[in-house]
Amino acid sequence: MEKLLSADSWEERYKQGYTGWDLGHISGAMKVIIDGLEHKDARILVPGAGNGFEVAYLWERGFKNVYLLDWAKSPLDNFAKKYPDFPKAQLLQRDFFDLKDQYDLILEQTFFCALYPAQREAYAKKMHEILGQNGLLKGVLFSVPMYDNRPPYGGSTSDYLTLFSTLFDIIKLEPCQFSEPDRMEMEVEIEMRKK
Repeated sequence: MEKLLSADSWEERYKQGYTGWDLGHISGAMKVIIDGLEHKDARILVPGAGNGFEVAYLWERGFKNVYLLDWAKSPLDNFAKKYPDFPKAQLLQRDFFDLKDQYDLILEQTFFCALYPAQREAYAKKMHEILGQNGLLKGVLFSVPMYDNRPPYGGSTSDYLTLFSTLFDIIKLEPCQFSEPDRMEMEVEIEMRKK
């Protein structure tokens, strides 16, 4: 099995242009989610953000306390060139599991599905740990089986209920109405509050 979960392997994918998850723009689902946000001073993390389309969308709408996290260096460098006013301290090149800071909101899209399924319990625990009191996890997850030997790894609503319900109050876990055309009927929208 290809060892995908290292900074070097993700960096190599960016250098080779092997970035099938990258739409080249913010997804319709994430745009709708972000358009519904009200608190401009919220501390927001976008993990596995890659080229940072969600981060750019937030930044341009006045959310100035937003953090872009990725293991690979290239997308962070590209983002910094495109948005020179974006604070360098808010571009985080590190392993998600090494984070120590706390956030009010974490936006999820195509990060969870890139992790080995064996890491999903650790993901849920880490999300719980780095969210502040009443913190929210919002975004989209795949709701269908995908690949079993490489990302994206899929899942199901029942899997997610089992995984998250001990640590989070599930506010929303339902079919996504605003998915991209090639992801239609393949995603669930999530909103979960830290217990």
